Amino acid sequence: MSATLFDVGYEITQMLEADLPAVVELEEMTGLSRWGYEAYKIELFYNPMSIMRVARGLTERSRVLGFVASRVTFDELHINNIAVHPDFRRIRIASELLKTVIRQSYSYGSRRCLLEVRASNEPAQCLYRKLGFRVIGRRRDYYTQPTEDALVMQLIY
Repeated sequence: MSATLFDVGYEITQMLEADLPAVVELEEMTGLSRWGYEAYKIELFYNPMSIMRVARGLTERSRVLGFVASRVTFDELHINNIAVHPDFRRIRIASELLKTVIRQSYSYGSRRCLLEVRASNEPAQCLYRKLGFRVIGRRRDYYTQPTEDALVMQLIY
């Protein structure tokens, strides 16, 4: 059974090394393009322009309910991966994760945000549109397992 906004509290915090097993588990569970533990660890510790956040459940013993991995390059924030546990979707976790990293990216000099999304992932595209993202391109055969095009979406701020 899925949670509702009224029975799950959460907070958005800095991703920690201790969160990485849960992050990788969410990555695998949700079918994201595989990064794996070491790639997240490298990004977390060795890229000073990365912005890595998790949503922690307040009543779930600090369980990681969702995460976002992003980085700033020049004036652009790129969302590399974002996922929310299927049992905790539709309670604004993904939206809050995105808003948090976008706000933080201002201090890094970012003035726009880019991401790729599977062409078939209508729920994610709907979320991104609600936040102001617009489709600016298409990457053919960007995803594997299954092979699928990606839509490139941009938010200018």
